[in-house]
Amino acid sequence: MARREIATIAGGCFWCLEAVYQNMEGILSVESGYMGGHVENPTYEDVCTGTTGHAEAVQLTYDAEVTCYREVLEVFFAIHDPTTRNRQGNDVGTQYRSAIFYHDESQKTTAEEVIRELNAEEIWPSPIVTEIQPAGRFFKAEDYHQNYFRTHPQQPYCSFVVAPKVRKFREKFAAKLRR
Repeated sequence: MARREIATIAGGCFWCLEAVYQNMEGILSVESGYMGGHVENPTYEDVCTGTTGHAEAVQLTYDAEVTCYREVLEVFFAIHDPTTRNRQGNDVGTQYRSAIFYHDESQKTTAEEVIRELNAEEIWPSPIVTEIQPAGRFFKAEDYHQNYFRTHPQQPYCSFVVAPKVRKFREKFAAKLRR
């Protein structure tokens, strides 16, 4: 019996995060959506304006008997640049910020520890700017955003932005690949 837990993270376009975590052992489901804003039931078009306060995020349900929250975060920090505020590559705006939305104090503590450790390792030339915030209401994105990479692998953004992140995950975290 799976011990189900929830993690909600934002690190640029949700298509990238979704595609990576769909490949990770222990991840039971991945939903793309929006969190961290002040508008009820935002649409993709609303969030893209940058005025709702929401970040494009993924909500993961995972089996804590198979993977742990720390491993979820280790993958998160390996597949996006946590040192650029409100930006991932050419995606610019608050909706593309790096954020961890914690669901309990244990997640908050783990996130703070991981960030402290990574900053101490000086992996990046700049410090991590990932926000750590309490999880609010998660708004699931429109159906056409779900499973986007799986259904549109030849779309240019998927080919040039999403696919390299999936490849990087598969290479760096081969032991964590879904069997």
